[in-house]
Amino acid sequence: MLKGIAASAGISIAKAYKLESPKVEIVKKEGDPAVEVEKFNAALEKTKKDIEGVKERAAKRLSEEELAVFDAHLMMAGDPEFAGQITSMIENDKVNAEYAADTVATQMITMFESMDNDYFRERAADIKDVTFRLKCNLLGLTIPDLTAIDEDSIIVAYDLTPSDTAQLNEYVKGFATSIGGKTSHSAIMANSLEIPAVVGCGDILSQVSHGDTLVLDAVDGVVIVNPDEATVKEYEAKAKAFAEEKEALKVLVNAKSISTDGHEVELAGNIGGIKDVEGVLKNGGEGVGLFRTEFLYMDSDHFPTEDEQFEAYKAVLEGMGGKKVVVRTLDIGGDKKLKYFTFPEEMNPFLGYRAIRLCLDRTDIFRTQLRALIRASVYGKLCIMFPMIATVQEFCDAKAIYEEEKANLIKEGVAVADNIEVGMMVEIPAAAVLADQFAKYADFFSIGTNDLIQYSMAADRMSEHVSYLYQPYNPAVLRLVKMTIDGAHKEGKWAGMCGAMAGEEYAAPILLGLGLDEFSMSATQILKARKIINSLSKKEMEEVAAEALNKQTADEVLAFVKEKLAK
Repeated sequence: MLKGIAASAGISIAKAYKLESPKVEIVKKEGDPAVEVEKFNAALEKTKKDIEGVKERAAKRLSEEELAVFDAHLMMAGDPEFAGQITSMIENDKVNAEYAADTVATQMITMFESMDNDYFRERAADIKDVTFRLKCNLLGLTIPDLTAIDEDSIIVAYDLTPSDTAQLNEYVKGFATSIGGKTSHSAIMANSLEIPAVVGCGDILSQVSHGDTLVLDAVDGVVIVNPDEATVKEYEAKAKAFAEEKEALKVLVNAKSISTDGHEVELAGNIGGIKDVEGVLKNGGEGVGLFRTEFLYMDSDHFPTEDEQFEAYKAVLEGMGGKKVVVRTLDIGGDKKLKYFTFPEEMNPFLGYRAIRLCLDRTDIFRTQLRALIRASVYGKLCIMFPMIATVQEFCDAKAIYEEEKANLIKEGVAVADNIEVGMMVEIPAAAVLADQFAKYADFFSIGTNDLIQYSMAADRMSEHVSYLYQPYNPAVLRLVKMTIDGAHKEGKWAGMCGAMAGEEYAAPILLGLGLDEFSMSATQILKARKIINSLSKKEMEEVAAEALNKQTADEVLAFVKEKLAK
């Protein structure tokens, strides 16, 4: 039995498909520059076509947000600087193409991995993925084709690249990896594809052989290798119960989210584009609590025009059929870059020139987005929210630009809805502490817990070395959440949450007790959350929340909530 981290819930039993990449051995040889450059160019073109093919297959199953990684890979493969360095080395040093590609790639990977910047460190993984494919093409090696799997299988790998996860078909019943955590790329993909995944299993590759029978328990985070008959029967029963529960949840698709004592909340979905709308509706979402518009920008080779954005916002609003859609204005910077815009070099880009700070500086970009949103408002129920707000002045400045553009459009004779709400994300502790003042100006709050937690704990949530400080149940974080909700309610405004905490099973009782009005999460989490909410008493959860706020540690809070729910 191997222990890991349950990253995407589910239970499956199947044969192990051990994903082992071809062994790439690079030997330096003297080569004819003309021949080697031609070989390199052909391999590079094949690499681009391979990536485009993977993206095309992935588009049937993944959202715009998840597909963005392949655009990064195509950008890398098409980078003239990268190709130029390799060609130059082939011509000047008269070496073989694969040696030149390996040398240049290694230098780039080392450089990116050493940077004190999460975005650039993450790009090192993209370079590895792309250059591995390039070297295989140069050497004539075959990369495993996961789309060819034709029997029920559980993938076992050191890790899964974006290219790997995009190829998973209906025969893949789950996967287990040596490395990874709940927020790793492979975990996010598994949740989107709704397949079980256990990550961070250590030396699983040395413990499993191709064709072994595996039990993958992605509820408790366990992998059992070659189980006996009794264990197989036990887990077949567990898998059946899990599937039955998932099926039973479907009866809640059209149900309200109401506590046992009659308090109603709203359960919404987070989306990256129009493709995600169907998932929200299919899973009973009562609205969209977060539309991440940055993917419109990241998937483009230019700043999207007003008309291009208008069509995207209109499609989502129409697709949601009158249900509320909360659109976050451009949240770019930090780890999210644009290939056509140069950000300033900063020591701490997550704390720097990003989101509303960029928009208030580059008002031309901001005004274009606001005009597109306001024009689309007549096609549904639109809420606009500004990200990364730190001061009341920032919010008022942003809202003033919105009001100007709304007035301009009305003057131009453009139809505009009269019920647009304008709110803000609360992800900076200063905004949470001053929520009662912000609520005088904002129509609503949406708490972005991913950033709120990392800023409150001074701990980069992408760093494995301080991952223990990513604590949604820490009483300090809970008190900031309470301040935000209380501040909104004091002025008669609503408060939502669109961070990962909103979809956590043991956070729901606390958040209900604190008075959260809207919970927004991945579409696949909505029905489970509704079942939990519908089983709780708001009055009782108020007492649970009050006691949780007076605990000293996150572990104490979690243990306390579990104990209360077990009664």
